[in-house]
Amino acid sequence: MAALSYTDAVNEALERLRGVGFEHGPRFVNHAPMAAEALAHMGYTDEVPGWVDRNLRTRTYHDVPELRWAIDPADRAGWRAALGDFARVGDWTALFERELSEDAWTEVLARWWPRLLPGMSGVLTHGVIRTAHAVRAVAAAGPDNHRQLSELAQGLGYWAARYAGHGAEVDPDSGELAAGTGTGTGTDAGAGALGDRRRDDGRDRDHEHDRGHDHGEGDGDGHGDGDGHGRDPAARALDELVAEYSGIYATVAQRHPIPLIHSVTGPAAVRLVIEYLPPDQRWPSYRVARSLSRTMLDWFQATPRPQAPLPEAPDVDEVFANAVQIGDEHAIKLAEVAVRHEAIAPDPRHAAAAQTANQGLGRLYL
Repeated sequence: MAALSYTDAVNEALERLRGVGFEHGPRFVNHAPMAAEALAHMGYTDEVPGWVDRNLRTRTYHDVPELRWAIDPADRAGWRAALGDFARVGDWTALFERELSEDAWTEVLARWWPRLLPGMSGVLTHGVIRTAHAVRAVAAAGPDNHRQLSELAQGLGYWAARYAGHGAEVDPDSGELAAGTGTGTGTDAGAGALGDRRRDDGRDRDHEHDRGHDHGEGDGDGHGDGDGHGRDPAARALDELVAEYSGIYATVAQRHPIPLIHSVTGPAAVRLVIEYLPPDQRWPSYRVARSLSRTMLDWFQATPRPQAPLPEAPDVDEVFANAVQIGDEHAIKLAEVAVRHEAIAPDPRHAAAAQTANQGLGRLYL
């Protein structure tokens, strides 16, 4: 029997997961659509049905809250009041299903991304992560993309319903990070511990990213022209952020292997979406992702050790194969990030982080 195609594997998984609740247990996230898409993207399409089987067999998902009343996107006060209200997740999903049936998915994404971005921290970034996997699936789908669009509505709806700010504010109209946010106490908690955020000459790397944007280096529109390899400057900054926090994850002391994973997979999700966003939304997206990853260091009492050696790790493809054997959704998603980013900008920190997660999670599963 021929291997399933990526689209067939994703379609089958989404069909089987249709109507499955967003969470299980005490507010644990349903990772199944994300992990299934990651497996398919990595070419493990024949593994997807069995993985979904095991997930549904071992998880008891809560029912989706019933619809209450429609959210009017033209009523700003109304939809703002519904942000972060999980009882309205059905209403949010219905809103996005309507909008995605009327407008191009890229238009809907551009409209709502800056509105949802300040709430990226909700349920440890799983709203934006689920949205990002759905975006990749929609972008790869052909004309028959109704399952992928439905999953995108689910991702955006979950993000809106679990919206939770961490201090960064974004103007919902311009998409710009509000002045004075994303750099102050609390928002950048843990930033003082990041000694490796400065170059050898003492200049702040983050300031250099922002300076390149603010002074319009590159193509003259204020967004730059990439790094000579086709990368948008904000995308390049996100790639560096993913590598940085991969290195931190691989070398810090942790009480549990899962929570700090999201300091890597959160910005990696933003990176996955960045090319589909309008240029003026890209730098604010990077800044919010950067701010949130820093804040997670404080949340999980993780002190970076920039001089610590990286643990040994096999190549990223072997690391991903090991994650599939473990079967944990976090291991699979982080290893897929490692493979993806290694292809963009090779760095040993990618494999080291995924290997560290595999070792920690493997002790729980194997």
